[in-house]
Amino acid sequence: MIKTILMALLSVLLLTGVVFLQIFFSKKDNKWLGLILPAITLIISIMATLGLILYTPVATLTEQGYKTILNTVQIPKVATIFKMFYIFFIYNIPTAILLGVYFACRGKLKRTREIEKMSVQDLE
Repeated sequence: MIKTILMALLSVLLLTGVVFLQIFFSKKDNKWLGLILPAITLIISIMATLGLILYTPVATLTEQGYKTILNTVQIPKVATIFKMFYIFFIYNIPTAILLGVYFACRGKLKRTREIEKMSVQDLE
């Protein structure tokens, strides 16, 4: 019971930390810095999808008389393709959230810069 509560609390703290780190990176002048965490989560989602494909068992054919085994290339079934899309979609939810934070912070930063630019022009 206590272990579950501690794990949940640790998970919430970790997710909150990642969001604050994303906000910190997104507010920096370097626009590429804010794309680091979304790129990492995108790479993880691609690896998970490829893991599903690469570790799907390969079908084998056996001939009873000669005891030979022929490995055949397995054609992805419709269920496997749906699993691929499902895993890719689920693993990209954090990517979408982090990109949303990035674009929100960059939009606010751009708006602030434009207001500063207009106020400087008004002073001239």
